[in-house]
Amino acid sequence: MDLSPALELVRQELAVAAEAGGEEARSLAERLAGPLESALRLALLDTLAMAAAEITSDLAPGSVELRLRGREPSFVVVAPTGEPDGAAADPATLGPPPPPTGDDAAMARINLRLGEDLKARVEEAARAGGLSVNSWLVRAAATALESTARARQNRLATGRGSERFTGWVR
Repeated sequence: MDLSPALELVRQELAVAAEAGGEEARSLAERLAGPLESALRLALLDTLAMAAAEITSDLAPGSVELRLRGREPSFVVVAPTGEPDGAAADPATLGPPPPPTGDDAAMARINLRLGEDLKARVEEAARAGGLSVNSWLVRAAATALESTARARQNRLATGRGSERFTGWVR
């Protein structure tokens, strides 16, 4: 991603604003342009890192990384390991859910409202996996919770959250 157009636009706007102040303001704007570009570049990188972190929280267990190549940032989407192309694990391929223990030992009934199209797709997936719809939904919920827990552990393991940058420096 080329940040140069955004930085050039700020430089032009600074020059236009300095025109109103006369020759002394123009001279000051020219001297400030270089240091301001560095500060703006850093602020844009921080903003992009925050965006990547926010997107990662929505993509869990996948992630988005902000990488620097030279002075230019790029986003890289990382699929979760064991799940090709970022696809969620198929609940039908998982083993049975662990037996409930403690407070979970008692079963609870919930009503779930699904659109007709989604309901048909769930029924088809359950049928293809040789499972009841209820078993398929229990496995899907368990898989989603496991993925969320793994993503949370991965974020905690880095210890720095959205402040983590990877790449080469010259």
